[in-house]
Amino acid sequence: MDAETVFPIGGSLPVRRLGFGTGGLVGPGYWGPRHEDPQRAVALLRRAVERGVTLIDTADNYGPDVAEELVARALHPYPEGLVIATKGGVVRTGPDVWHIAGRPEQLRAMCEASLRRLRTDTLDLYQLHRLDPEVPMADQLGALTELQQAGKIRHIGLDSIGVTELTQAQEIAPIASVQNRYNVLDRASEDVLELCEKRGTAFLPWFPLGHGALTGTAGEALAAVAARHRATTGQIALAWLLHRSPVLLPTPGTGTPAHLDENLDAADIALTEEDMAQLAAPA
Repeated sequence: MDAETVFPIGGSLPVRRLGFGTGGLVGPGYWGPRHEDPQRAVALLRRAVERGVTLIDTADNYGPDVAEELVARALHPYPEGLVIATKGGVVRTGPDVWHIAGRPEQLRAMCEASLRRLRTDTLDLYQLHRLDPEVPMADQLGALTELQQAGKIRHIGLDSIGVTELTQAQEIAPIASVQNRYNVLDRASEDVLELCEKRGTAFLPWFPLGHGALTGTAGEALAAVAARHRATTGQIALAWLLHRSPVLLPTPGTGTPAHLDENLDAADIALTEEDMAQLAAPA
């Protein structure tokens, strides 16, 4: 059975579960563009949509600004059914250098800036990149709720959050998505995934390919399953996510058309119960 199904983010935004992340379109440390010629990134984004991707995941600090601007350049005016998810709450000041900024006035300004760069009146999914420990959660989510009520955000999401924080957040605002690190070899957020399943909350696993680690020597179990399906370990890692839970929406990123096609082809891999059992505790 094909694991590629549709999931409704927030109950109202149906997307194909295997999306495209834009982190691979910017340079090392999420700083500057990856390609000197922006048309390469533009072509990649268009190819993703042509291949049926309906969920694009980006962030204001990828570049910074670069990824959002590329999304608009490539895809605006956005086709019907395409969901653009972006993030705010983090300020990047250099390669791999960033600072949490969750004061309400900061979040409002970031949201407005993303609206301008993405050339839209409403952000489909706006995810708080990190909760600011210096600002009460109610103030941060309150700012996002006000933006939602003003029609500038359709749905609110949270990035890198634990079960306790997610439970508290859901009492303050409707949380449509969670974006935590999670992949076949890194399951520290298993408890968060379980809560998302109970609540019908989308879970967008970041580093679904282990930031490149899974495409190398990823363990005997992963390699054995890949060999049986004549697939790459990366494809099996993505297929595992699609089979693991119906709320998982992986959005792997890349900078090359060949790798994009490889990733998207993972949706056609039907893992068996034996495969899943073998991957339950990979070596």
